[in-house]
Amino acid sequence: MARVSVMQTEERRAGVRGALAALAENPVKNKAVLVKPNFNTADPAPGSTHNDTLTALVDQLWEMGAASIRLGERSYTPTHQVMQQKGVGALLEERQVQVIDFDDLAPGDWVLCRPADTHWNDGFRVARPILEAECLVSTGCLKTHQFGGVITLSLKLHVGVVPAFRNGFAYMQELHGSPYQQEMIAEINAPFSPALIVMDGIDTFVDGGPATGKRIKGNVMLAATDRVAVDAVGVAMLKHLGSNPAVMEPGIFELRQIKRAAELGIGVRSTSDIDLVPADDASAGLSAALEKILSRG
Repeated sequence: MARVSVMQTEERRAGVRGALAALAENPVKNKAVLVKPNFNTADPAPGSTHNDTLTALVDQLWEMGAASIRLGERSYTPTHQVMQQKGVGALLEERQVQVIDFDDLAPGDWVLCRPADTHWNDGFRVARPILEAECLVSTGCLKTHQFGGVITLSLKLHVGVVPAFRNGFAYMQELHGSPYQQEMIAEINAPFSPALIVMDGIDTFVDGGPATGKRIKGNVMLAATDRVAVDAVGVAMLKHLGSNPAVMEPGIFELRQIKRAAELGIGVRSTSDIDLVPADDASAGLSAALEKILSRG
């Protein structure tokens, strides 16, 4: 069983703290941690990771005993511009977090991965810091994706570990031009495994996304160690809030990102393998509602 903690709150710092406490797992103690945020663009949350969520997570990681913390990202526009627009530089510096701009990686630090079973034509490249991270922590946003991905949760978050263009090939052009985009998103996740995932659903896009969309209050923070499990619960939350037909109509494990990830053994294989844990009494009602949606498969 994969535990997913559910914290119902309007406040991000309390949400991060409560979700991690309820998860009752500490994979970061004495580890060199690499944080992967959602900084594809600098759009306000859920278009990108909210600064309050990021700083709350970093503070909690230090409290949990992380030996060191770095942050690594590749954005849609130049990564340094996105971070500058978000104003995270000083916030990270004062928390002793080193930033790795994947745009600055040498060609040899984009490692070619050629799985035997993939929809990528000739494999894909992954940033070496991701593959070599002693402890990877991923933090994404709860939202839909209007450009073929359908959902953008923890699996889709990791598109940012693949280059847009490197070594003479346009990887994002292949991804977004393929009818198998959703399967390819899942396949990106096969070469590495985050030790911890925190998903911010305080604000959500129930349609549109990933940068802008139909925004409503979700008032939830999720935490897990299993990408497929947390994405399944994220989809249940989108269904609970009322999303678009591409999310509302299929079963959770019929969504192609999740189905493919389950096939590859990236995480749980069905909703029956997920154990929802409410963070407090105030979160119990929402957890029960999500459990009911999960039970439908």
